[in-house]
Amino acid sequence: MKIILVNYRYFISGGPERYYFNIKEILEKNGHEVIPFSVKSSRNFPNDYEKYFLDIVDDEVYFAQAKKKTPKMIFKSFTRMFYSLEAKNKMKQLIRDTKPDLVYIMQMHNKISPSIVDAAREMKVPVVHRISDFQYMCPNALFYNDRIGVCEDCLKGKRFSCVKYKCVLNSPVYSGIKMMAKWLHDAMKVHKRIDAFIVPSEFTLGKLNVYGIPLKKLNHIPTFFNLKEKNPVVDYKPFVLFVGRIEKQKGLMTLVKAFEELPYELKIIGFSNDGYEDELKNYLGRPINGDLNVEESTAYGKNGNIHFLGRKNFEEIVPYLKSCLCTTVPSEWYDNFPNVVLESYAFKKAVVATDFGSLQYMVDEGKTGLKFKYADLDDFRKKITYLMEHPEETKKMGENGYKLIETKYSPETHYKALMDVFYKVLKNDIDKL
Repeated sequence: MKIILVNYRYFISGGPERYYFNIKEILEKNGHEVIPFSVKSSRNFPNDYEKYFLDIVDDEVYFAQAKKKTPKMIFKSFTRMFYSLEAKNKMKQLIRDTKPDLVYIMQMHNKISPSIVDAAREMKVPVVHRISDFQYMCPNALFYNDRIGVCEDCLKGKRFSCVKYKCVLNSPVYSGIKMMAKWLHDAMKVHKRIDAFIVPSEFTLGKLNVYGIPLKKLNHIPTFFNLKEKNPVVDYKPFVLFVGRIEKQKGLMTLVKAFEELPYELKIIGFSNDGYEDELKNYLGRPINGDLNVEESTAYGKNGNIHFLGRKNFEEIVPYLKSCLCTTVPSEWYDNFPNVVLESYAFKKAVVATDFGSLQYMVDEGKTGLKFKYADLDDFRKKITYLMEHPEETKKMGENGYKLIETKYSPETHYKALMDVFYKVLKNDIDKL
């Protein structure tokens, strides 16, 4: 099978891109030809199809990071946010030249545009879309804003809430633009032009059904972990690990407040796009000089037990995953199937997570980790304390998680389920999906 694989980044910046390159590798190993379609960037991995990629906009991972937004940059960004003829024409040309069997889309909103769906439809090529956020239902794709927390107003038809709460880049202007783009895509019924959806999270699948996508088009296929190291040798040192972006919705304030009153060590790996890490450090007060290694010599909290380790690539994160006692995912938004849970299981580590959104389905209470009530400091501390004081049970939970990596979350299981959908789409057998 010849497959065009679409994502607006052709470099790794987070979980969606790791999935993109992992599935590309799996498809190619199974004899399929994969053709990338993306946006030009200085960060892109080398490829043979760069001439078909869309022109660069700002060469930043996030639009908000662009230091200078020129009128041309803003215009191009807006057209892609709404409907890009450039994207449509380039997709058509790629289809003419490569004659694919199917288009598999990861992320297209904002930097590519749904116009590529029309391009594929007009060229009679079926389209499958993998959903890794809430973009169809929410202008900022999060179902969350910093002012009121979790919010489903747009899903419920209260569309002006996006502007009211300045959900996009804390700006009523950008929020209004994204709100209008969503109106356009809803009016165009973009989701009806897509043959099938791949949804990693059962929770997200339910929300998409409420939005109006029929269940027969929605296929729950969890993300897989591409295990490079079989049965890894790990240790269980007495510290808890957080890995992820340092953002308010990730529950970081709840996390540091919980550990302020605990005697256990917390290591935080991640980066902040909006200065939220500084806000956390200001809350914790002046740093305390510890006697750990140089990288971790600065500690925070009255017990000196909270360490910010900064941004690291996955290879740099692995030693921490191998050595921690457990990991934590204290998210306060719906968090659509975070990869860190699978990464924890892959290195035999239990997970302490919020009993909320997608996480409630990913952590099996008492078997692969523990769940705590939403933003409940006391309950969070109790769960952390239990795991720290029962290391053998914690180890057993991590080993149970590893068994899931070898079965439920294996590349083989994912590939088989994905190909079942692909072949049914190619046969136009959507009613049997």
